[in-house]
Amino acid sequence: MRKTRKVQNSGFSLIELLLVLVILAALASIIVPKFAGRGEQAKATSAQVDIAAISSAIDVFEIDNDRYPTTTEGLKALVEKPANATGWKKPYLAKVEVPKDPWGNEYSYRQPGQHNEYGFDLSSAGPDGRFNTEDDITNWAKDQN
Repeated sequence: MRKTRKVQNSGFSLIELLLVLVILAALASIIVPKFAGRGEQAKATSAQVDIAAISSAIDVFEIDNDRYPTTTEGLKALVEKPANATGWKKPYLAKVEVPKDPWGNEYSYRQPGQHNEYGFDLSSAGPDGRFNTEDDITNWAKDQN
């Protein structure tokens, strides 16, 4: 005598799979917006850190040379000795070249500054790549004009 076995399908039904997909989509719609924009926020923080590091290098240049680099010399004076910098001691930046901002643009340097009258202005154009817009990252307080 043979026993007949009942074969059961042990898979998921289409409705169960759709229900799981709906739940995952709902969770994604809650979680993804919380992490969106973190890349831009990280780039803005990186630009702020760069500006602080470059500002420190400019201050050391000023201590060694009794002056800030001129606007014409620019930030290049931190890695290559300008002709009239008699106290220039070393490259003032760790890298051999002047860094670009996280969006691949040059930092803007001006001395004397328009915002820091007795110092220098150092800024990044920010994500939009245009200076004098709301997303600029600067070494001066934004409420100054």
